[in-house]
Amino acid sequence: MPLGQRAGDKSDSRYCGVEVLDFPAGEGLPAVLNHSLASAFDFILAPLVDPNYRPTPGAVLPVSASDLVLGPAQWSNHVVGKISEWIDLDAEDERLRLDSELTLKQEIAWASHLSLQACVLPAPRKSSCGNYARVVNQILQGLTNMHLWLRLPLEKSEPMDDDLDNKVKNNNQTSEIVDSWELWNSFRLLCDHSSQLCVALDISSTLPSINSLGRWFGEPVRAAILQTNAFLTNAKGYPCLSKRHQKLLTAFFNHSIQAIISGRSNHKVSPVPEGVLSGDENYIEDAPVRHALSPYLDYVAYLYQRMDPLPEQERFEINYRDFLQSPLQPLMDNLEAQTYETFEKDVVKYTQYQRAVAKALVDRVPDDAVSTTRTVLMVVGAGRGPLVRASLQAAEETGRKLKVYAVEKNPNAVITLHSLIKLEGWESLVTVISSDMRCWDAPEKADILVSELLGSFGDNELSPECLDGAQRFLKPDGISIPSSYTSFIQPITASKLHNDIKAHKDIAHFETAYVVKLHRIATLAPTQQVFTFTHPNFSANASNQRYTKLQFEMLPDMGSCLVHGFAGYFDSVLYKDVHLGIEPNTATPNMFSWFPIFFPLRKPIYVPDGSPIEVHFWRCCAPTKVWYEWAVTTPTPSPIHNSNGRSYWVGL
Repeated sequence: MPLGQRAGDKSDSRYCGVEVLDFPAGEGLPAVLNHSLASAFDFILAPLVDPNYRPTPGAVLPVSASDLVLGPAQWSNHVVGKISEWIDLDAEDERLRLDSELTLKQEIAWASHLSLQACVLPAPRKSSCGNYARVVNQILQGLTNMHLWLRLPLEKSEPMDDDLDNKVKNNNQTSEIVDSWELWNSFRLLCDHSSQLCVALDISSTLPSINSLGRWFGEPVRAAILQTNAFLTNAKGYPCLSKRHQKLLTAFFNHSIQAIISGRSNHKVSPVPEGVLSGDENYIEDAPVRHALSPYLDYVAYLYQRMDPLPEQERFEINYRDFLQSPLQPLMDNLEAQTYETFEKDVVKYTQYQRAVAKALVDRVPDDAVSTTRTVLMVVGAGRGPLVRASLQAAEETGRKLKVYAVEKNPNAVITLHSLIKLEGWESLVTVISSDMRCWDAPEKADILVSELLGSFGDNELSPECLDGAQRFLKPDGISIPSSYTSFIQPITASKLHNDIKAHKDIAHFETAYVVKLHRIATLAPTQQVFTFTHPNFSANASNQRYTKLQFEMLPDMGSCLVHGFAGYFDSVLYKDVHLGIEPNTATPNMFSWFPIFFPLRKPIYVPDGSPIEVHFWRCCAPTKVWYEWAVTTPTPSPIHNSNGRSYWVGL
């Protein structure tokens, strides 16, 4: 039974499981499952094999239950397998190591036979887990649908909050892992970033720093196993979580991570059956006993239900989350009606344009010259007319006279433009020009040049080249809207995006920049500026080629991390104080025309704790195309990506 209904959320985070600690032998498994489901849990994490089993010649695997005791749908939808915890594939003892390998393969084979969706692997016992990873990697090669969740404690040994004196843990077995992310990273690298290898994090009473926790949102975390000892007790004796735990669990919910409750009940709460409270005459004293961990489930459900519903924009964008899209080729290709329609629905964008045009008109035409001055405004790349409408509305709002030239190269959009002008009665105000702005000879100079040629990275849809070609019909003191735009990047962890690109099995896809609604990512450092373009640019030696070198200092207290690529954004000054953009710190609210851009790395870069990452970006121009190249030089060099635009370019 889902934790609750949250508008727009159809993710797996609605479902909560419970860990079965005792081996349910014989007919125990169906009873345990039925009891858990009746208590509103959605699935169980259960051992599949007797923990006392050790392989011997001819022995039959002592499984918890025959595959016949549950239906196929029950096995698949309501049971996550738990691999025996005694398994130690990196043990010094050869017999234990060989027994562990055989048992692990037997248990996974049984889980596959049951059509389970996932199995939880026990945490590595040592930081050196090469043999464990080798065997798991072998198993992964043969799996089709099932995922393996590596169980890891969510811990990092640095002091939390103000506890700066307690820097070093005791040097014993329990503190050997100083940073569980390091263990995960070693394991996943050894398994070559398998998309079927995921993480289940054990959440205890103490949590690492916020920045350290943030790394996990870019990793394939599937479950948060909440230990009962992580819960506090409220004034009424019921379990609750600290503010930090609440915030973490809410963030997990937002990233489609399921909760699993584990441990013995530490809260002796005696739930009163509803029949007693309501005075129900049909109440039977022998009604099913509630699960011992139900109070913990109730609290997790409470946290889920009090989350704000997904905003309308997020609901619209939810299917685009982490979905890689190739950027538009607006000069080479003509946009389709559906694409125009999507962009035209962005009310916020056109409101900003209207504000910018209104301010420009007021600055251009003083109040005492309103009746005698007619401003010439050219919309270059007019599409189906939204900027024409915004400009005319700005003129009406400010009481200025306007003459508009709408220049559009797409003949299909021009048909719609003519229809719009006739419908609105703008024939005396708007002249439609069916031409590429770079080729058209204007009959007169413009006071204001308006365009919406910006891409997710600002200049990646060739706004500089287009406006350089169009500015020849702008008066020397004319105004360009936008007047400037700047691109930004930041390093990110993005396991899902990396694996999706890796599935293509070629270099070209790793040398392509993608437009993507970033979701399951971890941002590792603040954004920095990359390239800036200003319009109009009447410089005689103007060039649109660019090169920059950036050094990012990773977030403090974060620990080591893995960089899968760089997220790119832009911010644009339309006119004076009117801006438009998607750079996270200054992003225009409720605007959906642009998703960020993602520049992947062919091989993810490991950045040790305290080390910076240095990246180089080039914007290269040739007579027929423009492209980006990028490379990392610190802490370890990467190849230069997309050399000569061999994999990804934008055609002129």
